[in-house]
Amino acid sequence: MFDTLRADYRRHRGEGAAFVALTTYRFGHWALSLGNPALRWALLKVYGLTHMFVANITKIWLPPEMIIGEDFHIIHGSGFLALHPDVVIGDRCGIMHNVTIGTNMVGGVPRIGDDVFIGVNATILGPITIGDRSRIGANAVVVTDVPPDSIVQAPPPRIYPSLSMKAMKASRPSP
Repeated sequence: MFDTLRADYRRHRGEGAAFVALTTYRFGHWALSLGNPALRWALLKVYGLTHMFVANITKIWLPPEMIIGEDFHIIHGSGFLALHPDVVIGDRCGIMHNVTIGTNMVGGVPRIGDDVFIGVNATILGPITIGDRSRIGANAVVVTDVPPDSIVQAPPPRIYPSLSMKAMKASRPSP
């Protein structure tokens, strides 16, 4: 566990909400794995109090039941980050801020492969798999499986004329 915490410290430069939230997750995940029921109960109470404080301050919700691979990186520790307790995230994944990975009110949760990048405001819902080395773009809503080595892009933006231009056209007298 201490090697993992040292790697998290180096990756996040030992500062910010991302490192604090990830350290809290690591403690809770470790406490869940303890074989002694009395010690596990006591440490989970400590974790619960710490998590409540940290999650409300940082807005990063990392339940201890989650399985996170090696070299997980929360790239921006600002904004909101919510992950379902049953989510499995592979190795070397990077997640930006304002990301939701969870359910869509139906059974099953996403499984994220290795070397995946998830962009700002992305939402990944349902019992789907995100393949290895995939990139999920900003503002993408993913509800279907993504094959390995893929890029998921949000719908292209549309540009509409301003309302003031329409109002000026409507107020002009007809020739």
